[in-house]
Amino acid sequence: MNWGIAAKPKIPDYFPREKESRKVREFKRREEEILESSLLLFKTHGEDKITVEVIADSVGIGKGTIYKHFNSKSDIYIRLLENYELDLKALLETEDFSDPESLWRSYFGFRMGDPEQAILFGRLEDKLAKDSQYQQAIKNIHEVRSANMEILANLVDQRIASGKLEQVPAYFHLSASWALVHGALALHQSDYFQNYIEDKESFFEFLLQIGMRMGNHGQTGHHHDQTNDNKSSKDDT
Repeated sequence: MNWGIAAKPKIPDYFPREKESRKVREFKRREEEILESSLLLFKTHGEDKITVEVIADSVGIGKGTIYKHFNSKSDIYIRLLENYELDLKALLETEDFSDPESLWRSYFGFRMGDPEQAILFGRLEDKLAKDSQYQQAIKNIHEVRSANMEILANLVDQRIASGKLEQVPAYFHLSASWALVHGALALHQSDYFQNYIEDKESFFEFLLQIGMRMGNHGQTGHHHDQTNDNKSSKDDT
């Protein structure tokens, strides 16, 4: 046994990592607060009226702290759009595909459940698409969206094969769904229809039901023979 001077206790290696992890968690938590406050302010007052200073005040931090997370207000726009597409991706990846009606209800609920947010994101995407420095960011967002559409297209193809949907290209069904959603958003933006539609909750449920049954087999009597199209294309070549 060593009765000499006690050795200096060794600090476990995990202590610095744990401290760093807490800093990372705090950084991410603050970033989420910035995004949540920004989204609420943009939806309530419009993004053009909201400055970085206003966002910082709403979170209770200094303007400089905002810039530790985002280089500009446009970078906040980008992150909000990315999160929206990723949230839909998470929904589609976890939803039970054995119940297509439930999936479609979840999809339309996601797209139309918060009209102000959907309208805002449409504006933000249009603005960013016109700015050359954000072309790559928009491209990345579109890649996630395309992956989401692919998931939905696979489901549509399965339902076409089972005879439940009209036999047309999957993108016909998906584009019709997209049109329904944006039509609903246009109604939401119209002062006339906001007054005209008295029972908005029931109307929203009505739209959901239309969305879930839109394109069912036999509704239109339209049949798109993709086999003949492919044959004709080969004959033409």
